[in-house]
Amino acid sequence: MITDAQWAELLHTRATDPAAVARAYAERRRRPGLLSERGTLFLVAADHPARGALGVAGDPLAMADRRSLLERLLVALDNPEVDGVLATPDVVEELLLLGALHDKVVIGSMNRGGLAGASWEIDDRFTAYDARTLAERGLDGGKMLLRLVDDDPGTVPTLQACARAVSELAERGLMAMVEPLPYRRDESGRLVLQKGAAALARAVTVAGGLGTTSAYTWLKLPAPDEPGPVLGATTLPVVVLGGVPSADPAADLASWGAALRHPTVRGLVVGRALLYPPHGDVAAAVAAAADLLRTARTAEVTA
Repeated sequence: MITDAQWAELLHTRATDPAAVARAYAERRRRPGLLSERGTLFLVAADHPARGALGVAGDPLAMADRRSLLERLLVALDNPEVDGVLATPDVVEELLLLGALHDKVVIGSMNRGGLAGASWEIDDRFTAYDARTLAERGLDGGKMLLRLVDDDPGTVPTLQACARAVSELAERGLMAMVEPLPYRRDESGRLVLQKGAAALARAVTVAGGLGTTSAYTWLKLPAPDEPGPVLGATTLPVVVLGGVPSADPAADLASWGAALRHPTVRGLVVGRALLYPPHGDVAAAVAAAADLLRTARTAEVTA
């Protein structure tokens, strides 16, 4: 929990000492590599608010309460099996000021301009971190969302911008985490994720070919119902995303299990499903996901 005194200090620092942010970046202790000793990567994601995606399980403003969001992140990061966080600059900087990111992997979210529900949503402009700043601030990589909609021209500039970001991150030796998601619009115009193997495998191959090199590229993918043809479409390291949480956390965990046992998969990047579980126990939700990843990795190694 964040005490009232800590919260007041954070607000005071924000208002009176903006240079404290740069100091916190400079003083952060970095760990030597992305992967844990078991060869896995488990991150909590908190870049949803910057895209205006605030709702969780019927509460349209769940993620708008910043103190609550930060407290949930602190609980998650307190688990030693959580390797770090994926977030936009504002959230990263607040966690830095709270002293929560020493010896953690920090991946900066880069393109948040495709605001949820906006008519231009697929034209996902880069409005947060850029490669130069990620390197200067000593972060470990950058994440980009790439929604592929064949009949939406907004896909084209997003493709181009992601390719440029992959190249710029690679030039600096930083991970480029690309999240390629195939969508279509239904009769009402609502975007619907395409979960079939063919659509996901196609998205994987498109994302893998972005930029001047794939040496530093990782993919962030939903757990496919058919892991073989999707995850077999790349040699790049993959992390499984949590997606929109259901009312059944056990079912969410089960849906990730088969994918986590595939040899290309290195870990999990989960946000709302762990930070806002239906039962309200963030620590328990994080521990269950960590146990699933540990078990799956052990099964893959011994297979």
